Amino acid sequence: MENELLVTGICGSLRDGSYTRIALKIALQGAEESGATTKLIDLRNYDLAFCDGRFNDETYPEDVSKLKEEVGESHGIILGTPEYHSGYSGVLKNALDLMGFDEFGGKMVGLLGVAGGSMGATNALNGLRTIGRSLHAWVIPDQVSIPQAGTIFDESGNIKDDKLNERIKDLGKQVTKFALLHNFGKSQEFLQEWEDAPVNPGGATKKKE
Repeated sequence: MENELLVTGICGSLRDGSYTRIALKIALQGAEESGATTKLIDLRNYDLAFCDGRFNDETYPEDVSKLKEEVGESHGIILGTPEYHSGYSGVLKNALDLMGFDEFGGKMVGLLGVAGGSMGATNALNGLRTIGRSLHAWVIPDQVSIPQAGTIFDESGNIKDDKLNERIKDLGKQVTKFALLHNFGKSQEFLQEWEDAPVNPGGATKKKE
């Protein structure tokens, strides 16, 4: 990779032993395998005030500026959240509210959701996709929703399903690929890849004549 490309994961879970955090690390591993430098932003470690409409960052805790700087330096961002009551977590919502176009505009964004129930985290991810559009980010077409998380991970925190593990890695790889094409002068290739990705595994495909 000619230029260093940074992919940052933002963990929207505060729970010790969080499945969201584990899955996000796997996605970042996929980004690393594609040549990116990665960083995990664990919101447990940031002193973030509630967003209240203030425009002067100096009146917020220093960690607000730190968060904005770290995300602003990123070429790609992966948002990881547990699903609570069909929505994404409050701590992630607050972190996003403290940021804006400077941090997300024109960036590649991947979405990862974890749920305890069988329906998965689709509603939470749909909400994050709307936020991404509002922030003028490129939210990649594919996303990962993990249902019944308590049965997916073993006691050591490893994912039992190898195919799911690869899907999560692929999320990081796709964010890296699109960020590379978008940032380093390969616009035509980027547009072609964007139009072609991803193949819907549950959809019908037309036979080539």
